[in-house]
Amino acid sequence: MRFDSLDEWLAWQEGLHPNKIDLGLDRIRQVLDRLDLGHPSYAVITIAGTNGKGSSAMMLESILSAAGYRTGTYTSPHLLRYNERIRVCRQEVIDAQLCQAFQRIDRARGDISLTYFEFATLAAFEIFHHAGLDVAVLEVGMGGRLDAVNVMDSDVALVTTVGIDHQSWLGDTRESIGREKAGIFRRTRPAVCGDPTPPGTLIMQAGQINSNLHCIGHEFGYDEDGTAWSWWGPQHEYNELPYPALYGPFQLQNAAGVIMVLELLRPRFCINREQLVFGLEHAAISGRFQVVPGDIPCILDVAHNPHAAHALAQALTNQSCRGQTHAVMGMLADKDIKGVIQEMLTVVDTWHMAGLTAARGASASQLAESLNAFGSNIPVQHYQCVVSAYQGAYRLAQPGDRVVVFGSFYTVAEALHYHAKNTNLG
Repeated sequence: MRFDSLDEWLAWQEGLHPNKIDLGLDRIRQVLDRLDLGHPSYAVITIAGTNGKGSSAMMLESILSAAGYRTGTYTSPHLLRYNERIRVCRQEVIDAQLCQAFQRIDRARGDISLTYFEFATLAAFEIFHHAGLDVAVLEVGMGGRLDAVNVMDSDVALVTTVGIDHQSWLGDTRESIGREKAGIFRRTRPAVCGDPTPPGTLIMQAGQINSNLHCIGHEFGYDEDGTAWSWWGPQHEYNELPYPALYGPFQLQNAAGVIMVLELLRPRFCINREQLVFGLEHAAISGRFQVVPGDIPCILDVAHNPHAAHALAQALTNQSCRGQTHAVMGMLADKDIKGVIQEMLTVVDTWHMAGLTAARGASASQLAESLNAFGSNIPVQHYQCVVSAYQGAYRLAQPGDRVVVFGSFYTVAEALHYHAKNTNLG
């Protein structure tokens, strides 16, 4: 074996390919064929979208597991441990499984150069191949058409939302981004769109390949009455459903798309009402309106684009808070920083800007400069890192206040690392 530890494998993979991101399927398809993994015996659900992918994946995993099916789930990025990316029957894979998968991939690739993400994706397929799965839930990393996950044909494809993000790779309009995300659709196979206003390019792509597209508000939808909600579709209805364990009004939109996916998998997979309810009530995912309780609760959310920030602001508005909201914000410099700030302005009282040391990380002064564009009298403090900003927010906060950490996976990961070592916040 080339390396003995997971950390060594990952460090080597980071420098193996000249580009961190290299969209395209030719290289990974060659290695997939050499590993003979391209025609799985298990069903495949592929999920793309600007926001909502991770939540939808966790709901699908939870519901299918509640029904007794063996699930494999691949998501990215991770927050605390690389192992979070690959789960079998809701359990993270262990280091030894990853190292063995990496060794088989390394042997099969020959002189083909793979990116860090392509290695992870192939490792998921390799592990799933040996796990005796019934179904795999695959989250697309970026876009859809040229993302490594799309090398695998799906039985049902789900596009959760289409917003503006990753413009350098996907384009700067919803039409261009919608076209990329529709790339996960397969000829004559069913697809679901959970975005209430899908771009015309997405619908056009589905029509061109004769994919049986189901759109929210047309072929399926949901209604809520304050204490419960109901779902309707082409053949079935579910009334008096509990709200998903994942918090936020936008989670009903995600859940509606998930149920439509499950309906399209009938009769291969049959989910009864009790299993559906149990799965919705027990789905969990870190960093999506994750609440750390206390006298001063902390809310962690990976929202890093205006669409996600709008949903976060809405959730904060709906949640009761008798005091102030202190924001710890850290973002990558190539994101729409002003757009995110604008969505959060009405729900934040004080801002604590954190510099990110990650590649492409924005400095605290860059974030503060973007905030100042909305007014020079907005309370803001600068910090070199997330932990310092986190501590600064808690020094200022009083019982009854709340702290919200957002802007990037990196930001939430640093806060979670800090909290794991310090059970008493601040």
